Amino acid sequence: MNGPRAILFDLDGVLVNTRDYHFQTWVQVANDEGISLTRQEFDHVLRGMRRTDVLHYLTRGRDYSDRHLQSMIERKNQYFLECVRSMTAADLVPGVRPLLSEIRQAGIKTAVASASKNTKLILERLALTPIFDGIADGFCVCNSKPAADIFLFAAGLVNVPVASCLALDDKAANIRHIRGTGMHALGIGEKGQFHPDDLVLPTLAYARLHDIFLCVSHCFL
Repeated sequence: MNGPRAILFDLDGVLVNTRDYHFQTWVQVANDEGISLTRQEFDHVLRGMRRTDVLHYLTRGRDYSDRHLQSMIERKNQYFLECVRSMTAADLVPGVRPLLSEIRQAGIKTAVASASKNTKLILERLALTPIFDGIADGFCVCNSKPAADIFLFAAGLVNVPVASCLALDDKAANIRHIRGTGMHALGIGEKGQFHPDDLVLPTLAYARLHDIFLCVSHCFL
């Protein structure tokens, strides 16, 4: 069956379940400031936003100095790091580890392409580092997502041409930018959150390589 020579994975929401940790830590920051943040707001308004955009949402109508805003970002990161240090295998999307092993056994390169600057710490904590041929994180490129730079960088790490790579991400805007580079992309999540032309797999939970190939094999003829 035809398929990609490399598969490039986003981390949060694709391989690892970190949404609850991000919510909890933003709530901590909001509580520090006497600001209310509900789960509904987080899931339906803030999900997928960059940290600076979340911060601007939380502090709208408040006259905070740049120094104070920066301190809030630093606290958010510190709270999240505390969560990362307590992560266990239960935080992995179920079935991801055998899926990654199957991909490697098929001779397909694997890389992480995550905007998070905590990527390497998370991978080490979950004993995933040796599974990947390349790791691209938030320290590797200047233009963060939704720009596709991190995926292009990851393709370079595994030395596979862009057209022979498949990128997996759970954000519609990221998928759009990835496709704009000539790289193939597979959205991970509910079909309705992506463009009608996007290829989508609902989740990697208990997925096999065959499931991915069924979605994208016609792209690699």
